[in-house]
Amino acid sequence: MSSSRASSQQRAPLTGRRILVIEDEYFLADDIGHALRTLGAEIAGPVGDIEDATAMLHGAGVLDGAVLDVNIRTELIYPIARELRARDVPFVFTTGYDRVSIKPEFHDVPLWEKPFDIVAMAQTVAELVGHRGRHDAQPGASPPTSRNGE
Repeated sequence: MSSSRASSQQRAPLTGRRILVIEDEYFLADDIGHALRTLGAEIAGPVGDIEDATAMLHGAGVLDGAVLDVNIRTELIYPIARELRARDVPFVFTTGYDRVSIKPEFHDVPLWEKPFDIVAMAQTVAELVGHRGRHDAQPGASPPTSRNGE
C-alpha cells in the first residue's frame, strides 16, 4: 500500500464501510452519523424505532458495523444485536444505563454510557470494523475485544 493511501485510511478508516445507526434521540443520532461520516463511513439510517431497525437490517444490504442504543422507545435492542452477531457484524452499545443493565450475553460488547465522547465512540467502531475484511465477514469468527468506553 502506498504511503498516501495508508495515510488516507488512517484519516478515514471507515471509507467504503456501511455503519448502521440505531438511536431514538434525533440530535444524538445526527451527531453519531456526522462523526462516523467524518471517518469515511456510509451511514445506514439512522433509525429511531425497532420496526425501522428491523427493516433496515433486512433490506440495507451489507453492513460492516453498527451503533445500537440499548433502549429504543421502551423496546430493547437485543434481537437486532443477536442478528448482527450471527452475521459477524461488530457493534457497540450506547445507553443511559450502566453495564449492569446489559444482558450477560452481551457483556463483551463495548458500552458507551450517555453522555459519551462521540468521536471516541466512532473511533472504537472504526477499530472494531478495521479488524474485519471489507464486506467479507467470516462465519463463526468472533468479533475482536475492545475497550469499554469508560
